[in-house]
Amino acid sequence: MKEFYINDDGIKIHAKLERPDQGEKHPLVILVHGYTGHMEEDHILGVRDAILSAGFAALRVEMYGHGKSDGAFRDHTLYKWISNMLKVVEYAGSLDFVTDLYLCGHSQGGLLVMLIAGMCPDRLKSIIPLSPAWMIPGDARRGEMLGAKVDPINIPDTFVQGEVNTLSGNYLRTAQTIHVEDEIERYAGPVLIVHGDNDEAVPYEYGVKAAKLYRNARLVTIPGDDHCYNSHLDLVENAVREFLLEQKDQN
Repeated sequence: MKEFYINDDGIKIHAKLERPDQGEKHPLVILVHGYTGHMEEDHILGVRDAILSAGFAALRVEMYGHGKSDGAFRDHTLYKWISNMLKVVEYAGSLDFVTDLYLCGHSQGGLLVMLIAGMCPDRLKSIIPLSPAWMIPGDARRGEMLGAKVDPINIPDTFVQGEVNTLSGNYLRTAQTIHVEDEIERYAGPVLIVHGDNDEAVPYEYGVKAAKLYRNARLVTIPGDDHCYNSHLDLVENAVREFLLEQKDQN
């Protein structure tokens, strides 16, 4: 395992790279956490294990304001995450052992995966949004953020989400400008969406809707499970592993 930082215009992005035992060259999956998350969460580690067992390299990264990466949580925005991930994709694509690139992310990281796929459809072989929180831009236009209520026109300099998470008003200002459906339309590659049908943070219906909007998507439902798959993480790992093995066989 190699631990290092990727530089995004002076912002240090914390990264860990792990490679499977077999072969000198292999595909790589970039794996990213969600809102308030980090790369050492159980569900991220479980998916990491599935990636490695399928014979893929795993590049875990932490976005602006999260984990050991630069930036304050309150100042993170989707624009900053997009900038970070574009740099990560560029870095991963430059590695001499990488044959193909894949992108996997959970929650807000799943939203990020959907956005980046639309921006880089030529670079990503397939994507895996896990419980993707792609309702965030639409909620921001209505002045909502995971239960927090804010005037969508007269946005304050800061607001509090979940009683403990202080965010800059710029989070909502930037999110309001993003239209995820446009990026869904731009990506025609294979998509695996994994979503628990008892998700308390991102309604399951968003996973269903995303699967219908993509041209080549599969939805795996984790029955009775929550946002972070605390009951059936093994089912998530199996779904990711099987999907990646299918992709390898097709290539």
